[in-house]
Amino acid sequence: MSEFRNVTVVREANVYFGGGVTSRTILFADGSKKTLGILNPGEYDFDTGAAELMEILSGVLEVRLPGSDEWKTVGGGESFSVPAQTRFSLRVRSLSDYCCSFLP
Repeated sequence: MSEFRNVTVVREANVYFGGGVTSRTILFADGSKKTLGILNPGEYDFDTGAAELMEILSGVLEVRLPGSDEWKTVGGGESFSVPAQTRFSLRVRSLSDYCCSFLP
């Protein structure tokens, strides 16, 4: 899906790691939530509250998922899932555009 309709966009940006990662929150009528954002090249560690589906729209990064010591390369058009209440790491190789869906 290249666009979302009938949504609410939270005006204030989510800014992490000194601006290395930014996003905007999108709220849907059914109560679901997504963020659309940009990952600048760098290394980042994230904690999750809810389970997440990370769709990489463009760019290239490596992800280390919870319980793994291996790094997996993910590029535009690919995705990965992260369980709730865990931590994952990213090594962003090129400017990356992403959509994060928070799962029930």
